[in-house]
Amino acid sequence: MFLTGEWFLRQTPGSMNTVYKTPDPGSASLAAAGSPGPAVPACGHPRGHGHTRLQAADFVTLKLMVRGVRIETDDIRVYELCDPHGRALPQTAAGAHVDVHLAGGRVRSYSLAGDPRDRSGWWLAVQREMRGRGGSRTMHDTVRPGDILTVGQPRQDFGLIDGAHRSLLLADGIGIAPLKAMAHELTHRGAPFELHYAARTSRQAAFVDALRELLQADALHLYFDAGEPVRRLDIAALLREPAPGTHAYFCGSSGFMADCEQALRHWPPGMTHAQHFTAPAPVADPIASGGFEVYLARSRVRVPVAPGQSIVRALELTGRRVPTSCLAGICGACKTRVLDGEVEHRDFILSEHERQCAMTVCVSRARGGRLVLDL
Repeated sequence: MFLTGEWFLRQTPGSMNTVYKTPDPGSASLAAAGSPGPAVPACGHPRGHGHTRLQAADFVTLKLMVRGVRIETDDIRVYELCDPHGRALPQTAAGAHVDVHLAGGRVRSYSLAGDPRDRSGWWLAVQREMRGRGGSRTMHDTVRPGDILTVGQPRQDFGLIDGAHRSLLLADGIGIAPLKAMAHELTHRGAPFELHYAARTSRQAAFVDALRELLQADALHLYFDAGEPVRRLDIAALLREPAPGTHAYFCGSSGFMADCEQALRHWPPGMTHAQHFTAPAPVADPIASGGFEVYLARSRVRVPVAPGQSIVRALELTGRRVPTSCLAGICGACKTRVLDGEVEHRDFILSEHERQCAMTVCVSRARGGRLVLDL
């Protein structure tokens, strides 16, 4: 739980959580006249304040304030974001994620880990990745309470299925973030579910205390194996017999995801749902297909894409940029509406329905000689 008042150090049994908070506002100047949605308590004062950016017609960003930062584990920090004027945040759903725009034009996607029905704030869990591209290090090293972040609208590519008889939630490591939100929502609904969460040790697991408070003992299963195989979550055994009406949702490290996918191969189509944080396998050779042309309908510009280029890179070379994050087809930040042309889809996130009218321009390409994009 995030606490109010000055910055301070809080110690809990078995772990040490440092909670940084902005001072209580104590000022009516933050009240927003004519603000949309119901008001929520104001959360403090903001601290401080080349390319053509191409945006889809529905691309909107928010200016949100960092209300609190908590050191959840040695490698995971949790950021609580709110509207600086105390307005309710946009409606969201369990499993959704948002793009955070960082310095230098970098965009990173993070799952919302809080209660999706709580519109007073959003929680982002960010794991420091030493071998990543620098986004998580920037968040850990530079983002502080009171900072204003540019954040995209919530995107939903990993939602709960209405009417499921039972839900199985499986996570390891930072993969708990979207599944914690699902646990909140399923609890609100009174729907039957189980959450299975694996980590090497309890000190490397996020939200353990919150999960124990939220879930009944028979619904929460924690696996801290400390490197001992006998204590490890047996994914194959857990998923061996698919019960009618049961949906499985899983998110975590690449090895964990591969194990879940293998164990779920015999499940009926449409009953398994995954959120990848890294591409499950190397994307097909991006130069395998030939060059083509993209026509930007709203810009009225033709851009050639060479065999060795992604659409994103071709646009950048003309001085134009689209929002990107993963550059691997797993986050949807660059999802763009296709107005004409046939697409060779190479992403791991778009549904079959979405693929009828959209593409990820970081990895996907044209099957023919031309695509018309809504840019």
